[in-house]
Amino acid sequence: VQLQASGGGLVQAGGSLRLSCVASEFTLNYWAIGWYRQAPGEPREGVSCITSNGGVSYPSNSVKGRFTVSRDSAKNTVYLQMHNLEPDDTATYYCAAAYDNSCHPNGYGMTYWGKGTQVTVSS
Repeated sequence: VQLQASGGGLVQAGGSLRLSCVASEFTLNYWAIGWYRQAPGEPREGVSCITSNGGVSYPSNSVKGRFTVSRDSAKNTVYLQMHNLEPDDTATYYCAAAYDNSCHPNGYGMTYWGKGTQVTVSS
């Protein structure tokens, strides 16, 4: 079982990126998928989450109104659309899947984790 986050890169402040989370060997549709980020020297932070029935949450107040999580069931992919990026958004972003279809803001309880993708926002 593998999860892979992709779509990161270097962007100027105010720019946008769309991250993708793709799974191999299982269907994401039945799992809650969370996005997390971690900057060097900082604790992991829950960014957003989407459950199998489309319920969404954004544990981080700093991303509300700027980030949107969604899923494309046909492509077995969950997206994190990020607009109006700020330097403080710079981090490695990870996606994770929860077998219990629950969102875990601190990441504990997530079943599978993918390799991260780096997002760097320049000022």
